[in-house]
Amino acid sequence: MAGRVQPRQLAFALPHAESFTRDNFLEGPSNAAGLALVDSWPDWPNRIMLLVGPEGSGKSHLAAIWAEQSGARSTSAHALTAAAVPGALATGALVVDDLKSSDVDERALFHLLNLAREDEAFVLITARVPPSALQIELRDLRSRLRAIPTVLLLPPDDQLFRALIVKFCADRQLAVDEAVVSYLTTRIERSYAAVRQAVELLDTEALRLGRPVTRALAAELLRGNT
Repeated sequence: MAGRVQPRQLAFALPHAESFTRDNFLEGPSNAAGLALVDSWPDWPNRIMLLVGPEGSGKSHLAAIWAEQSGARSTSAHALTAAAVPGALATGALVVDDLKSSDVDERALFHLLNLAREDEAFVLITARVPPSALQIELRDLRSRLRAIPTVLLLPPDDQLFRALIVKFCADRQLAVDEAVVSYLTTRIERSYAAVRQAVELLDTEALRLGRPVTRALAAELLRGNT
């Protein structure tokens, strides 16, 4: 019919499951120290360890691998309470994920560190910044955190960066060619978070527009986002 308007396709924000298995972990020089820590358990230099790296750097993935190996329970740092500490350490191993100074119960965390030491439990804490950058009010906790050995995850090198682009596209079942990967490699910030955001944008807009993910689409979408 003349003048008929073609309806625009809607893009729904559906969840995209990521696999946190050992086989699905992308290894490179930037995260080799973190993987070595996980693989060396239980022969750690200290029973409590800190894994520090930027957003999306693989901390949670490494923690999940270690939890599978050790039988560790997991809790987010902001959900930790003093009453929950004994139960959290019940298996003798615990992941405390995403430690931030803004939303942690300092007394609960201090209690956990003390009880873990008494029980000789293993604890793996993940954070985006080292303990020295955390604003901790409780002096004893501040001192205790700074004494914990820290393993750093670094920004990805070229090979790992390209592999991350391919992986995040595969996680969303996006078919991309070498031209798209090469374009993204030179146009987005060299960080895990930037890759995730760029691929999410491509996926959402390709679905909305009903177009395949091509270099041209990537250039069109990222031109105003870089």
